[in-house]
Amino acid sequence: MTSPPSHLWLNALLQALQFAQSAVLHALYALGITDDIYGAPAWPWDVRIAGENLVIDVALARQFAWMLAAIAFALACVLLALVWRRAWHRLLIAALAAVAIAPWPSPSLWLTAAVPTSFHSNPTGFTVQSIARGERVYTAQCAACHGADGRGEGPLADTLRRWPPTMASALLGRRADGDLFWHVLYGMRDDQGVTMPAFAGRLSEREIWGALDYMRVLSASAGMAAGGSWPVPIGLPALAVKCANAPARDIAAWRATQRVRVVAVDATHPAPFEDPRFVTLLVTEDGQVPRQTLASPGLRKVAARRDDAAPATVTPLYGARADCVADTPGAWQVFAQIAGTSPSRLAGTEWLADRDGWLRALAPAGRRGWADGGLMCTTSTNLDTSPRGTPTAMRADPLSVTLREIDDDPVRFVKGGFVH
Repeated sequence: MTSPPSHLWLNALLQALQFAQSAVLHALYALGITDDIYGAPAWPWDVRIAGENLVIDVALARQFAWMLAAIAFALACVLLALVWRRAWHRLLIAALAAVAIAPWPSPSLWLTAAVPTSFHSNPTGFTVQSIARGERVYTAQCAACHGADGRGEGPLADTLRRWPPTMASALLGRRADGDLFWHVLYGMRDDQGVTMPAFAGRLSEREIWGALDYMRVLSASAGMAAGGSWPVPIGLPALAVKCANAPARDIAAWRATQRVRVVAVDATHPAPFEDPRFVTLLVTEDGQVPRQTLASPGLRKVAARRDDAAPATVTPLYGARADCVADTPGAWQVFAQIAGTSPSRLAGTEWLADRDGWLRALAPAGRRGWADGGLMCTTSTNLDTSPRGTPTAMRADPLSVTLREIDDDPVRFVKGGFVH
């Protein structure tokens, strides 16, 4: 899932390719050359540039980039030759030389099959409600083959001619949303026949998109169970948040401005104290924060002497406890799956989300602090960035170092392929 920082150019290449293909699609739609399908412009060709192949094979991506550069240089030389007639022969020679020496990887390597919905994006917003709806669809329609845990080992899997793919790997997660939507809707075939049945007429578009949302959560859960990490970046599910007595609002209000710490709490795992480095979102089974008590009898006595009427959620030493709660039914179950654990063992688990809404780190229940194993989706595994020789007491605490790593190493995501 990770790539060294020197591959940042690859992300720029993928973003440029995605933008160029999308721009061509919308231009064709505006000109009336292509129609719309399922609410968005239809991709008119049966192939597209395979970002998922380029991100896996960096050598191929490098050859592809040099090929594009050679083509751009050759075109520039030809255009310049048209206006600078005195040097036209030298410019044409330069154009031919660029084309001759450029690497020309086989199109079969950087092109992949496309469908009319290849450039469609999932319209659900990855909400808790959509994930819950998708779980019901998946359980009823998909689990028999793909398995309840997404590992491709359902009770009917061994009766199929081709074994279902596992969701614990990054390969399925790198597929474009629109490709997956089309394959669920119309099924899949190979030279020998059907490899996956079509669900057109059995499932609505809304149900299919919800199932794809749930598959992303299931991929995270299967990855945690298999290797202790998320196979692909996963976003913070969208839900309603209620803070103190204020009206409920969408968690999107924090996007681009706030890091978010998510904490699963119950009667034995009280809400943590607020931290100025992020906002804290509490997830509970019933959407209500359990009545809090102070951590020690000493703190309770201090609070009592200071103000007999002071609420038990405030102390003179640590301030107030977090009080923003997930106000959407089903959030507890969704976060349990993302953590790769059962709902009964979720309390005490913590997550960190960056300002862009990507979940970046996980601290399982019973773990104190943040360390290497809890940091996910980074290009570096060395959390201690303090200069050598710095005394231990002067080094930043693990959480501050983790947050700095997250800020310095943002998730870069491209449909059909990603670099991180």
